[in-house]
Amino acid sequence: MSFVQNFPCFSIVLCMVAGILSTPMKGKNAKRMTMAVVTLVALMSAATLFYVMSAGSSYIYTMGKYPAPWGNELRVGVLEAMLALVFALVMLFSLAGGMDHVFKDVNEEKINLYFILVDLLLSSLLAIIYTNDLFTGYVFVEINTIAACGMIMIRESGRSILAATRYMVMSLIGSGLFLISLAMLYDITGHLLMQPAHEAMVRLTQAGEYEVPLLVIISFSTVGLAIKSGLYPFHSWMPDAYGYSTISSSSILSSLVSKSYIILLIKIFYRVIGFDTVVTSKIVNVLFVFGLIGMIMGSVSAIMAKDIYKMIAYSSVAQIGYIYMGIGLGTEAGMTAAIFHILTHAVTKSLLFLSAKGLNDASGRKRVYPALQGAAYRNPLAGAAFLVGSLSMVGIPMLAGFISKLLFATAALGASPMKVLSTLIVLAVSTVLNAVYFLHTVIRIYTPVDVPEEFKGTRIRTGAGAAAALFCLIIMNFLMGLLSQPITDLIHLGIEMFA
Repeated sequence: MSFVQNFPCFSIVLCMVAGILSTPMKGKNAKRMTMAVVTLVALMSAATLFYVMSAGSSYIYTMGKYPAPWGNELRVGVLEAMLALVFALVMLFSLAGGMDHVFKDVNEEKINLYFILVDLLLSSLLAIIYTNDLFTGYVFVEINTIAACGMIMIRESGRSILAATRYMVMSLIGSGLFLISLAMLYDITGHLLMQPAHEAMVRLTQAGEYEVPLLVIISFSTVGLAIKSGLYPFHSWMPDAYGYSTISSSSILSSLVSKSYIILLIKIFYRVIGFDTVVTSKIVNVLFVFGLIGMIMGSVSAIMAKDIYKMIAYSSVAQIGYIYMGIGLGTEAGMTAAIFHILTHAVTKSLLFLSAKGLNDASGRKRVYPALQGAAYRNPLAGAAFLVGSLSMVGIPMLAGFISKLLFATAALGASPMKVLSTLIVLAVSTVLNAVYFLHTVIRIYTPVDVPEEFKGTRIRTGAGAAAALFCLIIMNFLMGLLSQPITDLIHLGIEMFA
């Protein structure tokens, strides 16, 4: 075994150990450890990606001495390594970009707790990406949920505690449905490792046995993870959870946490149930319809939002709809578009939240639109970053969002006539709505008239960490837009390895 093959396991364990070691530390020391660990995880993820690309195949990493089908495994392929790399980078930039607000918004005695939660969250994200065992996936889904909930409420304002409560209630409903599906799956297959469970599912499907329980398993696992990821109409927790957390938490939650549940669902579709069986069950049609509704309703809610954070949060509802619409097309092209949009949204949404923080700081920490007028002149870097993120979400060429929408439109052409028509119409309408609320905000921050008197002639100096984070996220957005073909090729290869 090559030493690099140990890196996924090392990454997961390292984050958990860092969380434990941070417990007695003061806030600044916990911060240094967390930033070092996240950087190291990104480097190990990059090395893992290069290794599996050169090998041209995935590999199984056995945890402990017990082999399949009794033991626990990690499965590492091109898609998993690429997702781990992007997630680690986005988390690194989200922390760097919002670090000053962490120390302002969080009680000094609880700053080390914040970084403990970040360590646990990254560990759970990596475990969900790499795991080849369903129950391990469930365990880390719960760790993910608890850590995310803690990151919301640690600000200790009334609104953040209420938002965390709403998030927990919806997450518990989703977790319950998902756990029931796993219990039923284990009951009829006798396996929790993905490959043996898939082989048993194939035998049952071919024999025509347990048709109703299999449909219930597919439905419960899909609905459970859809609730946790915030698919419309299960999105009610999103605006407050994203809007009233610390800015780093908002960036991480919107960019990474919701997407991890979708990634686990995709793994279950391909590696446990079989995507052909999922398509035959018609559950993809349900995801398709609710994805389309989410694309419209999320955008309408964003237009009606009164402050910039709520607008970005409601935009996430629409973007989650895009991802589920792609999955709902029921084709490999649709799945490729959905996975590419997961990456696009991770990079762009963190850019938007971090730049909104800079604009907010330039407006006396007021986030309502009238106070933001002219904010881009008071904080030029934040204004430019928000402009890039907005144009990407609208779908302007050369940026990642344009490639996402192009992939969705192209994928729709390979689906049924009804799906082709509805996808193209809703995609066009949603794009127009995206332009309405994003460009409205861009125009507002670049309008120099009626600037409040106390802000005239003032400029906010962006900190080195925040500036570096914004620059890196802007560069990633352009790279995904200009070099999209290698990324989509890797996604294709990863899906083939899944299947």
